Amino acid sequence: MSFPSRSAVESHRLADHSADFRMILLAAMAAPVGAGGACGAWVLTKLIALAANVFWLRRFSTAPASIADAAHGWSTLFIPVIGGLVIGLMARFGSEKIRGHGIPEAIEAILYGESRLSLKVAILKPVSSAISIGSGGPFGAEGPIIMTGGAIGSLFAQCFHLSAAERKTLLVAGAAAGMTAIFNTPLAAILLAVEVLLFEWKPRSFVPVVAAVLVSSVCRPLMIGAGPMFTFAAATPSAAWAVTAASGVGVISGLQATLVSSALYRVEDVFHRLPIHWMWWPAIGAVVVGFGGLIDPRVLGAGYANIQALLDSSLTTQAVITLLAVKAAVWLAALGSGTSGGVLAPLLILGGALGCLVGHALPGDAGLWAMVGMAGIMSGAMRAPITGALFAVELTDHFEALPLTIAAAGGAYAVSVLLMRRSILTEKLARRGRHILQEYTVDPLDFMQARQLMTCNPATLPGSMLVSDMLAFFGKDATYRSYPVVDDEDRLLGLASRTDALRWQGRDSPAATLAEALSDASLPVAYPDTPSSILADLIIETGVGRIPIIDPATRRVVGILSRQDLLQARHIHRRAETHRSRFDERRGQ
Repeated sequence: MSFPSRSAVESHRLADHSADFRMILLAAMAAPVGAGGACGAWVLTKLIALAANVFWLRRFSTAPASIADAAHGWSTLFIPVIGGLVIGLMARFGSEKIRGHGIPEAIEAILYGESRLSLKVAILKPVSSAISIGSGGPFGAEGPIIMTGGAIGSLFAQCFHLSAAERKTLLVAGAAAGMTAIFNTPLAAILLAVEVLLFEWKPRSFVPVVAAVLVSSVCRPLMIGAGPMFTFAAATPSAAWAVTAASGVGVISGLQATLVSSALYRVEDVFHRLPIHWMWWPAIGAVVVGFGGLIDPRVLGAGYANIQALLDSSLTTQAVITLLAVKAAVWLAALGSGTSGGVLAPLLILGGALGCLVGHALPGDAGLWAMVGMAGIMSGAMRAPITGALFAVELTDHFEALPLTIAAAGGAYAVSVLLMRRSILTEKLARRGRHILQEYTVDPLDFMQARQLMTCNPATLPGSMLVSDMLAFFGKDATYRSYPVVDDEDRLLGLASRTDALRWQGRDSPAATLAEALSDASLPVAYPDTPSSILADLIIETGVGRIPIIDPATRRVVGILSRQDLLQARHIHRRAETHRSRFDERRGQ
């Protein structure tokens, strides 16, 4: 009888984390991915500027161009439509994956596509997004750069022999690096990777993402510029009332995020009911964008100047209301049509405008409450509360407001998860039949060991039993499908099953003992401290439904673990989640 070594059963040592030295390799590979993400961000910003200059100023230049200043007359209506037509053609004859704001597509590639993105997407996504934003589309660059940076990381990973999980790490590293280069928010980019993209918190993925973000952060001043993206210098109150007020603004922002997310997919449903090919939808949505531009040109393009104006409190109340209403309308129509663009900048404008309006009724500068509203709506819409709280203060380098943004993010997150089953990012995937759970918990199979689930002192068969007697036993008295076979000192010899009984029925020498019949067999075994997740893998790989648990020193059988025992881990975990009881002093519990 042969047994696997302990290392063969447990391929890694028991520890708090599952990291190995491949983490260092991935971190080294993440460095060029980080540089690639920064380059992708630089190219995207230049493409957006080029498109804006070509569409609105009729010049071939990559110098910064203000669409709001250039938009006038009926060209404001027609230019977005031309951009929508171009994007529809690119999606129809190039790649359908360029449609939408990029983050759901990145999540789908991570969870269901083995983190493989194509070169075509890496090229077409930034080009289509630049045309969309440059022609007046009310989007930001963050969604496209997440898709573009992710494609850079994925393509680089596909050049090497890596697992799907390792490709995911480099894909997300590229996405986080791109976001860092666009916004100069390295902390928020890392947290966005954890809260939205990685679907895990492991050293294997966290350390490479940090490496890529740091490289991108170093490259950004050389390519795009140094310093925070927006300036903000208003005083931040530290009294208890301010935190309470920020929580209230967060609750309102959470309601706003819920309404906006619901409205977006209602608009998308309207487009799906149109009796024309989806290739034409972006142009139809662009008609709404054009009319919105006629009402208020500030709603066209990314609108970063609007964010700065909200932080500066330089807009009148009427201007803020107009910006809020028109920006929401044109953004919902455009994104619902399936064009290419991001969600983060529009969300910041909408949340900032609402926060600014509420701020007029609160003490302090209205720009401060605009920042608080930005943190709240990002947390509520994207279900990323820590990212939302940090992103708002990193954008302005105003960390004194962090307690307020945390309060707003927490309030918005609470409202959002109670009122919405899906976030603005995951609803699109749910409509494709993809169920996503964004609650990160320890798998009970990883948490529990064999000794906690096994059946102790299991029924065994002696090695001296004749095969003929074993055949009779399985024909009449057997309760289980298999039994451990042991010697006189309860040391494991093998495992006899009903399948063995059927195979041995045709043997010429039924008088042979079980010890002799099993002498050439190999057997999967485990030990009392083996994690139950390894046992689950062992059962699947070997097809053996009951795994003997042996003492590693004596080889004596101390238990047996079946498929049903493994399911007990799930039951115990579920009971801990749902069973409620009070402390009983008499019982000490």
